[in-house]
Amino acid sequence: MDTRIDLVIFDCDGVLIDSEGLSAEVLLGALAKLGVVIDFDYICTNFMGRSFPTVARDIQMTFDVDLPGDFEQQYRHELLAKFAQRLTPTKGVTDVLDGLTTRCCVATSSSPERVSNSLNIVDLARYFGQDVFTASQVAHGKPAPDLFLYTAEKMGVDPAHCLVIEDSLPGVEAALAANMHICRYTGGAHLAGRVLKHADYVRSFEQWPDLRALVPSIFTAETPV
Repeated sequence: MDTRIDLVIFDCDGVLIDSEGLSAEVLLGALAKLGVVIDFDYICTNFMGRSFPTVARDIQMTFDVDLPGDFEQQYRHELLAKFAQRLTPTKGVTDVLDGLTTRCCVATSSSPERVSNSLNIVDLARYFGQDVFTASQVAHGKPAPDLFLYTAEKMGVDPAHCLVIEDSLPGVEAALAANMHICRYTGGAHLAGRVLKHADYVRSFEQWPDLRALVPSIFTAETPV
């Protein structure tokens, strides 16, 4: 990739943090209590990369179930407790962030509270400061391009010079719809051993050091990754 990149936009869950498996555990348990029995594969296929309100609407329509009024609140409470105990950054991402010379930020389907807590738990908040954007700030979440276009506007960067790092198909579709460059990270625990679908023209990488080979211009020349 030899096009000029002025901004690297990281997704959070499944990219910066290895959180998708933990999130699925909590959601599966909460739904089982309501008689909705699904598995991890169903969550990976239908929910990952989407905002919780969108997931909740899909659950209610697909399974004809009324979620309790405090369902989201209880889910987030249990999830935060699990994150505090077991959440980790994805392996090698800190070295990548240390080596970047290009500006970076976060654009995620997570709620503002969840992404803030997550980044603080794994000590990654220091890399992004206030440059963290969530689906709550736009009308339509991923796979619509709204969040990525909003992020580029707020960061003052032309979308054509943005690189998105995503793991989910909705995120990949959103980046493509925003006419941004995209690299798909497939090293999260939730994608291990899966046959992944994505367009041939979307570059993917499983280990963070491989990103340097794909986009060398965003890194320092001397910092090992």
